[in-house]
Amino acid sequence: MLGKIVFVGLGLNDEMGISLHGLEEVKTADTVFIELYTSFMPNFSIKRFEQISGKRLTVVLRRELEEENGEVVLKAAENGKTALLVPGDPLIATTHVALRIEAEKRGIKTRIVHGSSILSAVIGLSGLHNYKFGKSVTIPFPDETFSETPYDVIAQNRKLGLHTLCLLDIKAEEKRYLSIREGLDLLLKIEEKKKKGVVTVDSLAVGIARAGSNSPTVKADSVKKLLDYDFGEPPYSIVFPGKLHFMEAEALIFLAGGPEKLRKDVK
Repeated sequence: MLGKIVFVGLGLNDEMGISLHGLEEVKTADTVFIELYTSFMPNFSIKRFEQISGKRLTVVLRRELEEENGEVVLKAAENGKTALLVPGDPLIATTHVALRIEAEKRGIKTRIVHGSSILSAVIGLSGLHNYKFGKSVTIPFPDETFSETPYDVIAQNRKLGLHTLCLLDIKAEEKRYLSIREGLDLLLKIEEKKKKGVVTVDSLAVGIARAGSNSPTVKADSVKKLLDYDFGEPPYSIVFPGKLHFMEAEALIFLAGGPEKLRKDVK
């Protein structure tokens, strides 16, 4: 009989974000892997987690899960129970969906223990309605590719009156995190080229830093003002709101320090 892989979500900030269910799965696993490249957990400590769980963690790199198709995890799961710890909710990243599919193809059973996700955290922190979010998108570092996709996704969502969550790229192994200012600058450069009025200095946006921590920063304002706002340490996200319900406008004013004029343009 082959073993199993349990994908366990760690939450967003530190080792206390894992659920009791998830912790129990770790304690009863034969092998425990952790990846820390798909997201940045500001206060996570491997040493503290090992003390809490009583298990030794093996860090797996992007190369091992993507280029090598997760063979190190799959091999370990052939003869026992393996836990793979993932920031946030473990199956949000397509990397891990591919690994789960490959495991099932090989007859290795899989289970998921969900964790808190940036998707739900952003909604809760901003007060925007979850059913009004459209497609999410990642703004990549420009040194990899100067992608216009984020701009196009914002435009598509805006036509439907929907909000857009922009996740900002990270390179955890290099300790590089795309900032809100950098993300906005990239979108403004695309605006200069396309001139469709999708993201201008007057556009409303919401910057969010360190979601899931005890000290998140949430600020709603014009792009021009957010460019100079100090959001503190990473990780970062940006939301471009679509049509606002009056309760959403109130939430952005009182929960995110948004301008009073938001009340004038609501449904």
